Amino acid sequence: MTTDAKPSPRERLLEAAATLIYRDGVSIGVDALCKAAGVSKRSMYQLFESKGELLAASLEERASAYVATLLPAADDNRSPRERIMHVFDQLASQAGAPDFQGCRYLVVQIELKDQSHPASRVAHRVKENLTAFFRAEAEHGGASDPNLLARQLILVFDGASARAGIKADTPTGLIAPTVAVLLDAADLR
Repeated sequence: MTTDAKPSPRERLLEAAATLIYRDGVSIGVDALCKAAGVSKRSMYQLFESKGELLAASLEERASAYVATLLPAADDNRSPRERIMHVFDQLASQAGAPDFQGCRYLVVQIELKDQSHPASRVAHRVKENLTAFFRAEAEHGGASDPNLLARQLILVFDGASARAGIKADTPTGLIAPTVAVLLDAADLR
């Protein structure tokens, strides 16, 4: 007989943080986090030094899944151009979901302002890794200025994510042509 184990208090806190922060923002209170997780404040503080540490752990826990949904497999044999376009296709697909509120890592950086905050450091690293992916693909594809192209691509990614997240625009039919212009201008193969 198999029984599904109930998630631990730590797992419930991480899930509550991910859900509430994405939906309501980083200013969500400790009481609301604990209530959503079904965990006492005392237990939360035994598991995490602070709300900031909980937020950082929640973001960290989701980082690999975030990257896995965006980036193509390392050995997919597509051209650098196709690999970059894959990321933007994934963004357009995610942005079409009714509950899409933008890139959670960008949102955290914007809301927190304090770059030394534990959650901000995690978010910054995740975004830097995405920029590094763009830079590596740009180098591999022979872009004229891989650094500039990577910076331009992350700007388009974040801008499209933010605009879709606030329901100001839909990226459908907008992202791919915009990225294609940048890739063409950089002579990316």
